[in-house]
Amino acid sequence: MNELLSGLGKAAALAKYELQKLTADEKNRALQAAAEALVREKSLILDENARDVAEGEAKGMSVGLLDRLRLTEERIEGMAEGLKQVAELCDPVGEVLERFERPNGLCIEKRRVPMGVIGIIYESRPNVTADAFGLCFKSGNAVILKGGSDALRSNIAITDVIRCSLKESGITGDAIQIIPATDRAVTLEFMRLKEYVDLLIPRGGAGLIRSVVENSTIPVIETGTGNCHIYVDESASLAMAIPIIINAKTQRVGVCNACESLLVHEKIRERLLPELAKSLKEHCVEIRGDERVRQVIDCIPATEEDYATEYLDYIIAMKTVSSADEAIAHINRYGTRHSEAIITENKENAEKFLNEVDAACVYVNASTRFTDGFEFGFGAEIGISTQKLHARGPMGLKELTSYKYLVRGNGQFRE
Repeated sequence: MNELLSGLGKAAALAKYELQKLTADEKNRALQAAAEALVREKSLILDENARDVAEGEAKGMSVGLLDRLRLTEERIEGMAEGLKQVAELCDPVGEVLERFERPNGLCIEKRRVPMGVIGIIYESRPNVTADAFGLCFKSGNAVILKGGSDALRSNIAITDVIRCSLKESGITGDAIQIIPATDRAVTLEFMRLKEYVDLLIPRGGAGLIRSVVENSTIPVIETGTGNCHIYVDESASLAMAIPIIINAKTQRVGVCNACESLLVHEKIRERLLPELAKSLKEHCVEIRGDERVRQVIDCIPATEEDYATEYLDYIIAMKTVSSADEAIAHINRYGTRHSEAIITENKENAEKFLNEVDAACVYVNASTRFTDGFEFGFGAEIGISTQKLHARGPMGLKELTSYKYLVRGNGQFRE
């Protein structure tokens, strides 16, 4: 086993037992202190981030990916606010989920407990470093991070600030550790660190997630890519539809809950598309449409591949459909089970969409950009799970815990 990984694993395994003893007040004070430290040391973090961004620009990184990578004072303050919000949340550890007594007198209690050591592999977004720490720490878990090489300096700087803050709070800095190596061999070996890591969570593009799912010997929660759709039904209000679409597509193009494809009912296309196209072009969005879309607006022909693509860029694919059923079938074929939305005034179609679309988050008359732990009131999130086992959708504190049974008796034995 790689000596670096072995050392990190051993340290995390020791740290998890210290963390599970902390009270909610102790964890909350440490989180508040870490938030203050991030703001206090923002110049150091921004300097290291500027070096990462400059290197990304030199490599020709796309606008969307550079946006994911870049930190600002506002974004650092947002990271700190996320930690403060996590501190204000109820501590899930120790929650009694169920309690019952058997006929033989055994008292059985089901109680929420930390996972232990959580590994997170992620790309480009340095804010994940603070988010992951906050949720793992509050839920009593140690965390080992493996960020992408593009954000290595930023991630190390954020981790160092948090570790120093923890030590000042009298808590082991090994509650958060980061793997400084960037080669793929180390990443692959990290995926097999089952001796020390209890759960592995990938956050990034389809290639990263597929690699973790296929290679990990550690249990994995799959955080999927976001080929998110908005379907504009024939009864939709244009005054509502256009601002929602513009928000979902352009507020931040490099995030997994941005809209990538638009489905338009054939009876509304002539009223919707000219005005929508004008607004999208004002935001420099390239439109790729099917034949019936191109009959109404001037745009690039869409291909089959376009409908299956998470662009993370100023590009949107459009398709005309004849019914809500056709829209749902398209989404269930091409979607990534992340976030899907319908804009409609028809309650029956709204309920049909909610019930039949297979996704972690399904919206009526709202932007897909709300799929976020902060927006759901969870504080910072660890990721958006698109699988169905254990956790689905924005993963907050409770999703980072397991449970155990506490059984109290008075001399019983099994005959």
